[in-house]
Amino acid sequence: MKKVICCIVMAVSMFFCACGNCAEGNSITKEKIDSDKQVKFGYALGSDVGRNFKKQGFDFNLDAFLAGFKASFTGTESKMTEEEIGTALQEFQTEMITKMMEERAKKATENKEAGEKFLAENKAKEGVKTTESGLQYIVEKEGEGESPAAEDIVEVHYRGTLLDGTEFDSSYKRNEPAKFPLNRVIKGWTEGVQLMKKGAKYKFFIPPELAYGEGGAGEQIGPNSTLIFEVELLSFEKTPQTEEKK
Repeated sequence: MKKVICCIVMAVSMFFCACGNCAEGNSITKEKIDSDKQVKFGYALGSDVGRNFKKQGFDFNLDAFLAGFKASFTGTESKMTEEEIGTALQEFQTEMITKMMEERAKKATENKEAGEKFLAENKAKEGVKTTESGLQYIVEKEGEGESPAAEDIVEVHYRGTLLDGTEFDSSYKRNEPAKFPLNRVIKGWTEGVQLMKKGAKYKFFIPPELAYGEGGAGEQIGPNSTLIFEVELLSFEKTPQTEEKK
């Protein structure tokens, strides 16, 4: 949180340097932005900071923020002592962390309930198979030959989506298959791809405990998300560990 606050102050500082002061900032026109590079940079920074403020749910008085910044930046008398400022920032940080934790816990509960409902309904659909771990899958195309072991290196094409259909990753879009050790990915993949044979195409429905759990992954995969993957096993390479088991 302190790092975020520092980044905000730096961005706003650059904005003031580019635009001069609050009064001038209020009179910025499209013509000024198009004709003055510094004004363009300042406006872009201000827009980016404002967007991040909104996204992160920062809750404070904007006029007071600008007044406090201007007082410090210009060296005029502050209306708060250094001790008061430090205490207020600590309170702000605590409130923001608490708010984020509450929102994340709420989202985790919502995702878990939505996933459980989806999997319970999906389980009864024709063609859906369920393993002991809770992994669900549909065989869209059977392959031939052997199946890879957990230690093998697999080459796959895949597409990953959330329950609402949001696509968060796709090797098809990159037009480049992925290659990795099968035991270095989420549990649902490690288990599921071992069921496949070369040339097979499966659709996996992966509960959060076999995916990214409460931690989620990145901005799109929230806590306790149930994931859907379309996976095509192109090939795989046996490793020394696999050969030793024979």
